Amino acid sequence: MHYSSLGSSQLKVSRVCLGTMTWGRQNTQYDADAQMDYALAQGVNFIDTAEMYATPPTAETYGATERIIGDWLSRSGKRKQIVLATKMAGNGLSYIRDGGDMTPATLVQAVDASLQRLQTDYIDLYQLHWPNRVSPHFGKHRVGRIGFADAAEQTEQMLGLLHALDRCVKAGKIRFCGLSNETPWGISQYLQLSAKHNLPRMVSIQNEFSLLHTKDWPYLIEQCALEQVAYLPWSPLASGALSGKYLNGARPEGSRWSMLQRNGLFRDTPESNKAISAFNELAYSHGVSATTLALAWVNQVEGVTSTIIGATSMEQLRQNTEAFSMSLSESMQNDIMLFLKQHPSPF
Repeated sequence: MHYSSLGSSQLKVSRVCLGTMTWGRQNTQYDADAQMDYALAQGVNFIDTAEMYATPPTAETYGATERIIGDWLSRSGKRKQIVLATKMAGNGLSYIRDGGDMTPATLVQAVDASLQRLQTDYIDLYQLHWPNRVSPHFGKHRVGRIGFADAAEQTEQMLGLLHALDRCVKAGKIRFCGLSNETPWGISQYLQLSAKHNLPRMVSIQNEFSLLHTKDWPYLIEQCALEQVAYLPWSPLASGALSGKYLNGARPEGSRWSMLQRNGLFRDTPESNKAISAFNELAYSHGVSATTLALAWVNQVEGVTSTIIGATSMEQLRQNTEAFSMSLSESMQNDIMLFLKQHPSPF
């Protein structure tokens, strides 16, 4: 296993980050225990969760994943062996703080609640799951879908959140802070505010990134690399779609796409199905699985720090983890570049 610096922090994290959002919905405590034990044995020291998990999010499963991790931590004695990351949910979910915006007061409340569920005294990386303004992620990146927010209002809210994060850092509740589903403008504002007011610096951002969703590359990723902000791709397999398991309308029992999704199956378009089919043929021509090739490609993109993977079975977890030991040949790289030119922004 290889390791990278988590942005400007002093933390070293594995190139593989264990995602956990299926725990409490598709996976049980027993499953999660096995996954965490296996991941640590492979050298994975980075585990990511969120207060809103499991997903697809519901009031019934809210906080379930953090509780599962907390149960494992209480029994394993391995807290110091992992870099533990979690996230505060933004607005829009009525059962989480009445669906309201993140505020300084609710941030402190959210941190305390996560600490209790996780059964730990501190969180290594505390992230804002999505901004108060509309994020262009989760299928909202269509022309005309996003209206730009008032800059002064948003900046004032960001400053308030940074002050709340500062209180949590000084209290020893969290070590470092990060973003998720943000834009270059959002990153820039947080970095400028931190420098100007001597407040905690955002050390990371996790955004959706895969061969079907390369919108951050190289623009936002360049900023991250040069500003020492760790870039953490989520959904590197486009919610499993790049494996090919959903082609021709297939919906394997228990899979993500067999469940009701909050924003619908926005990745399931005629264009994306054409792209997925073509990519599976490309991978086959090189004698590797589409899953392995897709993950290996994300891992080698300059500026990527650690890729968040998720699995509902141990076989999936083994295959996904092993992909990060593969190096892409020149012919693979060339074929993938041609693929990207032929299938830009398929969803």
